[in-house]
Amino acid sequence: MNPQATEDRAGARAWLGLAVLALPTLLVGINTTVLFLAQPELSAELGANEAQRLWITDIYGFLIAGFLITMGTLGDRIGRRRLLLIGAATFSLASVLAAFSPTPELAIVTRGLMGVAGATIMPSTLSLIRSMFHDPRQRTSAIAVWATSLSVGIALGPLLSGAMLQFFWWGSTLLIGLPFLILLLVVGPILLPEYRDPTVRGSIDLLSVALSLVSVLAVIYGIKHAATDGLTLSTVASAVAGVVIGVIFLRRQHRLDDPLLDLTMFRDRAFSAALSLIVLVLFVFGGIQFLFSIYLQQVVGFSPMWSGIWMAPSAAGLLVGSLLAPSLVRWARPGVVAAGGLVLSVVGLGLMSQVATAGETDTSSPSFLLLQLGVTLAFLGMGPSMVLGADLVVGSAPQEKAGSASAMEETAAEFGVATGIAVLGSVGAVLYRGWMSGADVEGVPEEASRRAVESLDGALAEADVIGPELVHRAQEAFAQGFAWAGLGSAFLFVLVAVGAVLFLRNVSSDGGH
Repeated sequence: MNPQATEDRAGARAWLGLAVLALPTLLVGINTTVLFLAQPELSAELGANEAQRLWITDIYGFLIAGFLITMGTLGDRIGRRRLLLIGAATFSLASVLAAFSPTPELAIVTRGLMGVAGATIMPSTLSLIRSMFHDPRQRTSAIAVWATSLSVGIALGPLLSGAMLQFFWWGSTLLIGLPFLILLLVVGPILLPEYRDPTVRGSIDLLSVALSLVSVLAVIYGIKHAATDGLTLSTVASAVAGVVIGVIFLRRQHRLDDPLLDLTMFRDRAFSAALSLIVLVLFVFGGIQFLFSIYLQQVVGFSPMWSGIWMAPSAAGLLVGSLLAPSLVRWARPGVVAAGGLVLSVVGLGLMSQVATAGETDTSSPSFLLLQLGVTLAFLGMGPSMVLGADLVVGSAPQEKAGSASAMEETAAEFGVATGIAVLGSVGAVLYRGWMSGADVEGVPEEASRRAVESLDGALAEADVIGPELVHRAQEAFAQGFAWAGLGSAFLFVLVAVGAVLFLRNVSSDGGH
């Protein structure tokens, strides 16, 4: 047996530490979706208007995305465990303040603070895994657990929220994770190692921090609001301004001796290919999940909570695919495993696209069950790519840059999800309006018919005025858009699968390339 390989293998303490790291990761995922069902309570108890409700919900994710690069690099400098514990303490305090906020304004501020704290937790957990697991196969298994924790948290958010809202006030949903955080603060210093970059030479460049924050926030804001508001002047201007500021940020990193973002990591072909894989897979994941949730609520007619329950099989598929990745790479190279999973996703997306057009509302019917099977297979096939992408990004980076690499992986994931929701949501909206443009609206008031043709939301809001036949046509139109979004995603995944084989062909299962 290779003595070095034995020395590199992690022991029981590292696996216990991984269990501790999975808790805050689960919590960050839960808080991404936990307020989705609390919108009526936010209005009733805080007097929040529509814009304030959106900010209370969205600012958390916006600030996580905006601060990831800064916090990942900060962890490399001051210590990843230290930053994680500071973030956990801050997240705990902010959660309590947000839960008991008496005004919408204070809720927005405290939810924003939760987002900043969440940005310290995510890259810290992933980079600590890099420090704790030196054996490539063990590291892949550990990252699979990490990715699964995040996915399970996102899926559990609406379910836990619905259960809490049955008995408590809206703020109780934000206190779900406090026991996890307290446990982390108690045992983290014992089980988790400390690591910082020994080559760091100066203080962090504050102008780079500001440029990265504004760039990411502007792009994510523009993309997310394009999904709901369309391509308005403000959404396009925000995204373009973010791209321009991002270019300025990157040019500055080239000139600095000690940059906030080490661009030399992109010289590694595996690193760049893995980041691209993450963006494209999360693009489809975010868009399909977004459209599927609307389909369940507005076409099938489920409540938000029951929609969450019926989305559980696809979430389970993603979980199984993620956990299978470490075993699969023992038999085949990562590029082949990722491509094989994406081919399975193509099959699932194809099934989904064929049955979604039926507009079937009977959940025991073969067509609805086939739809469930299609989405579940699609998500099952995405799991290995998500895990292996994260593993290759973190594993390809030098140990001292693991925090920065982790932040780039999570920023790529946020960007992929946001872009997928915007692009596939827009595709669905355009096809919906095209399908509805020929609808017979004779005898329907002009304003009601205009709203019905514009969106499914509008058609359902005017259901009593436009009548059941036009409502059914609107649901069929949305299903058509959902189907074509699935077909387009299947075509994209064929290309991504080919790219994974070509660009990752020299990457072996032991991390060498």
